[in-house]
Amino acid sequence: MKTRIYLYTRFERFWHWFQALLIIFLLLTGLEMHGTFKLLGYGEAYTWHIRAGWGLLGLSAFAIFWHLTTGQWRHYIPGSSDLKKIIRHYLSGIFQGEPHPFCKSPEHKLNPLQAWSYLFLKIILLPGLLASGFALLYYRDLVGQGILTGLGGLALFHTALAYAMILFLLVHLYMATTGQTVTQYLTAMVTGWEESESKAG
Repeated sequence: MKTRIYLYTRFERFWHWFQALLIIFLLLTGLEMHGTFKLLGYGEAYTWHIRAGWGLLGLSAFAIFWHLTTGQWRHYIPGSSDLKKIIRHYLSGIFQGEPHPFCKSPEHKLNPLQAWSYLFLKIILLPGLLASGFALLYYRDLVGQGILTGLGGLALFHTALAYAMILFLLVHLYMATTGQTVTQYLTAMVTGWEESESKAG
């Protein structure tokens, strides 16, 4: 039996799409700064990269405030009860037409695998990118204060995290197509409404 549930608030949808736009823009301008392609030119790419970085920092700070004040942070607490079932589903069951072992609800929007993935994104990947990015921006001051001794390792770390973000986005895009229809999850993140097929077993 299918049930239509309202999962994603207007702020969650705005935050999701604006964050995605900023991250993709940061990746594109960062790749141009590395000489991967030429679109804006190094100077413009650098300027817009910094502006987008400040934008992502501001959005992240506001999102943290929203999560803490609304209690939505609880969705990112990873569980382990159905983790094996969910991993098995994505490795084999999904290709055999088996129903998803987890049923979303307003109280439990993320399955344990999603919670672990987004927790990694929120406490390691994004903070690491922002911290290393701003350390690169102000590295002369940091070197002058003896906090940093060089630039090479920091730049390599920032670039490695950027490629990890690209990998995360690719997996995220693939997973977004694994609903009952290819566009089910995408539509839910636009409208806020999603169809749930059955209760979690």
